[in-house]
Formats: sequence, C-alpha cells, structure tokens
Amino acid sequence: MSDLRDVPERDGVQAAASPLPSRRGLLRLGGGLVAASAFGLSLGAGSAAAAVPASKRFSLTEPSHDLFRHVKLHDARVQQSFTFDIVNRRLFVAQLKSGSPDDSGDLCITQLDFSGNKLGHMYLLGFGHGVSIGAQPVGADTYLWTEVDVNSNARGTRLARFKWNNGATLSRTSAALAKHQPIPGATEMTCAIDPVNNRMAIRYLTASGRRYGVYNVADIAAGVYDKPLSDVPHPTGLGTFQGYALYGSYVYQLTGNPYGPDNPNPGNSYVSSVDVNTGALVQRAFTRAGSTLTFREPEGMGIYRTAAGEVRLFLGFASGVAGDRRSNLFYKNVLI
Repeated sequence: MSDLRDVPERDGVQAAASPLPSRRGLLRLGGGLVAASAFGLSLGAGSAAAAVPASKRFSLTEPSHDLFRHVKLHDARVQQSFTFDIVNRRLFVAQLKSGSPDDSGDLCITQLDFSGNKLGHMYLLGFGHGVSIGAQPVGADTYLWTEVDVNSNARGTRLARFKWNNGATLSRTSAALAKHQPIPGATEMTCAIDPVNNRMAIRYLTASGRRYGVYNVADIAAGVYDKPLSDVPHPTGLGTFQGYALYGSYVYQLTGNPYGPDNPNPGNSYVSSVDVNTGALVQRAFTRAGSTLTFREPEGMGIYRTAAGEVRLFLGFASGVAGDRRSNLFYKNVLI
C-alpha cells in the first residue's frame, strides 16, 4: 500500500467565523497560545504528577493537507470517527449503520486504503455512537477498540476490543469481544489510541463530570486499570464536540457543526490541544480544511506516522447529501 500523500490546503483564523470575535486576537498571539481563563472555560485542576513524558505538539495554525475527498463508505450515513493501524498501514472509518435507528448503537466499520478505495467492512450491533475508535496492531492482525453496551443516550458504557474480521457482524454479547470497564461508575466511555507511544486516552462521563484519562494500551488490554498516567477534566465551552486524538502529552479536540443557514461557509470548526498532565488548554485555532465541501460536518480525529517517520494529526469531515454522505480526511504535520 502506498503511503500518505501531500496536497496542501490553507487553514487560517477567520474572524468573521469565530463564535468568540472579541477574543480572536488571543488566538493569534504566540501561534494560538491562550490561557483557559481567556475563554472562561471550565478546566479544573490537572493530575498531581506529570506522568506522561512531555512531547512536542502540533501547530494548529499551520496548513492542512488532503489525504482524500468524497470517498464512499460501505454504508451511506455520516462518518463518526476513524483510526489508523500504523504498523500494517490500515485505515478504518466508523459510521452509524444504514437502516438502524439512531439510538440502536449499531455501527458499520469500513476499511479503506489511503486512496479511499474500500477494502472491507464489519457491522457492530448495540455498541454506541462511534464517537472515537482505536486500532492496535498485533503482528499482521489489527484489533479494534470501540465503545460498547449502548445506553439510553445512544452512547457506549464500556470499551470493547476485538480482531478485525472482514465481513463479520458482531453483537454486543459476542464471545469475540473482550470488554473493559476501567473507570468505575462511568456512564459513557470512548477511547483514542496514540499509535506512536502506545497510549490510550479514555474520554468518560461520571456523575462528577466528563474527563480524560490516559493509560498504557497494554495495561487496559490486560485488565490493569489502576495505573493511569494522567486524569484531567474535559474542557467545556469549545463548541459541539466531534472527535479527539492523543499524541504524546497532548489530547486534541475537534469541534463544530455542519454548514447550514445558521453556520454558512467557512463554518465554525475549531481544533484545540490540551496538556494531559495539567488539563490546560494550550491552543485553539479555526480550521478551513475542506472549506469547499458540501455539508462539511467535522467528524473524527486520528494520528498516523508515515514509513519515513513523519507524524500527522488527522481531521475528518463528512460531506455530501443525505443518503449519500462521503468521507474526507485532512492532516497537519508541523510539530513545535
């Protein structure tokens, strides 16, 4: 399979599209560095110790580049999330299953090559919304991580790990699943994997609020839940949440809404970075990636490392018309 290609498209901070126009100057200072208090965000205190080694972070104001546009998935609904197996060079995209009710938790996972050609699919029944998925390479196989055991809010309450099996349909009670409940009392739970450092961010909700926990993937897979590397409050006030990714000591969030009468082009899509050791919002930047797409709803984030060693932060957008939604992936590749 060929590696990922470069086709540039400029990003930029567009004052007219910002929902925080009186603060737009703050986004430009220091390459987008801002204090959380400048936005009136509720971040809270971070973990006591910096257990995740400090790393470089992606510059969110640098240009984005295309991977592909207008790609058909196996089913016709909006993509929700995606993930890469960086060892076996595989890409998987999650969407709600066509023909199933929105609250069923039924998902379709499509495997694509890096040109957008469909290679296979699986159906997952009763899992969740597909907010975020992860891929774990095991030799020549890929094991996927998803939410599972859908609740009344159409979100998963636990994590599931299972081997990718083209053409298979798994129910939430399938013996092929290994289920995990690393956070007691969590009523919603998803995960994102940092494939470079083999760590997992778990986004979860309890009665105390929504948070991010960071673990070693191997620990969660082994059922060892008492060794979190960090645990910080989830930022609020950033817009409609649409996906997240973990790389090094930062978790990245994608927010925004589809184009419409109340959100015309260039839209309101933003990318943010949060320090997982402190919970501090480090950068927030408006993105124009895929600005010419029809519909253009931000959906999903992921991390990929090329064969040459370049690490990329991917942003996903759904496009197209109802009944024929398409997948679009873009990436940033400047670390600072």
